[in-house]
Amino acid sequence: MNDTATPPIRSKDAAAPAAAKKEEGSFLWFLIKLVIVVLVFRTFVFSTFSIPSESMLPRLMVGDYLFTAKWPYGYSRASLPFDIGPDTGRILGSTPERGDIVVFKHPLDRADYIKRVVGLPGDTVQMVAGVLHIDGQPIGRQRIGDFVAPITPYNACRVERFRAKAPDGTPVCSYPQFRETLPGGRSYTVVDFGLMPQDTTQAVIVPEGSLFLMGDNRDNSQDSRFPAAPGGGIGLVPVENVVGRASFIAFSTDGTSSWINPVSWFTAARWHRIGNEL
Repeated sequence: MNDTATPPIRSKDAAAPAAAKKEEGSFLWFLIKLVIVVLVFRTFVFSTFSIPSESMLPRLMVGDYLFTAKWPYGYSRASLPFDIGPDTGRILGSTPERGDIVVFKHPLDRADYIKRVVGLPGDTVQMVAGVLHIDGQPIGRQRIGDFVAPITPYNACRVERFRAKAPDGTPVCSYPQFRETLPGGRSYTVVDFGLMPQDTTQAVIVPEGSLFLMGDNRDNSQDSRFPAAPGGGIGLVPVENVVGRASFIAFSTDGTSSWINPVSWFTAARWHRIGNEL
């Protein structure tokens, strides 16, 4: 008689729960790693920002979604989650350059804003009859072709005199456009509705640690020309309030999409703007 015991045969049904448990554990660990990667990415590399107003026309439009690079200027409470950074100053900090488009925290209400840097510490900044002056000298300013964009929910063209029609009959908004060139050679385009009260200001010397910021839509921007007020002007903005430098447009939509019509998600996208560097 053979007394050797026959080893038990493990059925596939018995092995299945163990495999399922291992698979669940692997998926949970994957989710944990994914969350860590996303947190690190958003904390130290890029954050996202959506354009809420027309203050940065023509470069940026309502419905643009941006990636903002955090590392170029270092890190502060404004750029780190939950205000975990230093009380003052920046870690590995550097000052933005003239012409940079920056996302920053409003000095009073800490809301996120986006504007262009036109004045650095030590600069004397003044608007004279709609022309930006730095250190007493007018910057280069050249009239170019109008900025023309279709009228959509995100581009309402609220100023009636700028409404027009494209050759195919499409309603458009046609804004007077200028090319400005800052000291150092950085150039960009702005739109200007004509002379307004804010087109002439007192000369302001930008103090150390602060920036003079303006919107490219010169007559529809609450910026450093106006005293800081919650939901309004921003005054001179501390460098430590800067979140990061606007980098590129990740997505753009004209506002005509509908959640119940998936086709409209594609037709509303402004494909020609996606991927544009700033």
